[in-house]
Amino acid sequence: MLLKNKKIKWGILAPGHIAKKFAHDLKAVKDATLYAVASRDLNRAEEFKEEFGAKKAYGNYMDLITDPKVDAIYIATPHTFHKTYTIDCLKHKKAVLCEKPLALNSADVALMIQTAKNEEILLMEALWTYFLPHYQYVLNFLKEGHYGAVKSLEADFGFYPEFNASSRLFNKQLGGGSLLDIGIYPIFAALSILGVPDTINASCTYFETGADSSCDMVFGYKNGAEAKLSSTFLKKTNTEAVILCEKGTIHIQTQFHKPTSVVFTDANGNRKTKNFEVATHGYNYEAAHFNDLLHKGKTESPIMTFKFSQQLMETMDKVKEVIGLSYYE
Repeated sequence: MLLKNKKIKWGILAPGHIAKKFAHDLKAVKDATLYAVASRDLNRAEEFKEEFGAKKAYGNYMDLITDPKVDAIYIATPHTFHKTYTIDCLKHKKAVLCEKPLALNSADVALMIQTAKNEEILLMEALWTYFLPHYQYVLNFLKEGHYGAVKSLEADFGFYPEFNASSRLFNKQLGGGSLLDIGIYPIFAALSILGVPDTINASCTYFETGADSSCDMVFGYKNGAEAKLSSTFLKKTNTEAVILCEKGTIHIQTQFHKPTSVVFTDANGNRKTKNFEVATHGYNYEAAHFNDLLHKGKTESPIMTFKFSQQLMETMDKVKEVIGLSYYE
């Protein structure tokens, strides 16, 4: 799919909370326009259309998926439905930016990736943090070796939502629980900074619905490095990432997965704070990258690669195995 010099017409599948932020930020992306939105509730789609200036509103997903004018679709359904709608979109030749996690397990991720390859259509996991200026700056800083090798990483993500058994966050059948919803961010940090772990230790607590309420993880690496990670719906945490290196420390401040500032402290105690001012929520960076790939006729991101998405879910599968968590009981 080569869309060179074409304004990309986007469709949003499922107009929830995150979809609103994405739609807002899409306005900041050159050569992108929100063309259509689909919900299982037409009134909700119409409201979203009016709020964000879309051209079309659909009361079912297939009308969006089969609309010949739509070039790319952002999927923001609950986790359980990512695989089904991604595959439907790909088979109808729609490029797909699918919210994280790409699926519930690595087997489903593999099927989605294989479908994208078979159809020769762009698919990318929407893990927006990877594309944010502050995070890319930190990764490049580490790659250039300014502070030497990474010795340890500590990353957390926690907030306290009011318990509601019917809410997506607490509904195990919808992939609810802290691990898939927010634990993916600390795990992503570990993989993007240290790579795939050699050992995994983990423990968790559960809600009465069966969804995990908190998860603590320790990733070990053969070179002696260690990552201490946590996610929780039981309390608000600083949601920071601290990277200890041989010659200094990098502190990605609250909230590390969003646009934020970074503190660099060298071995002599010299401290420098670098601020990253962003005029949007930050979702425009992943959307702009996706747009660029479409303009160049690419079918895979060189940043959020298929391999990385597969490793991310394989790592989460291993954590689930350690804590005895399954979504198919």
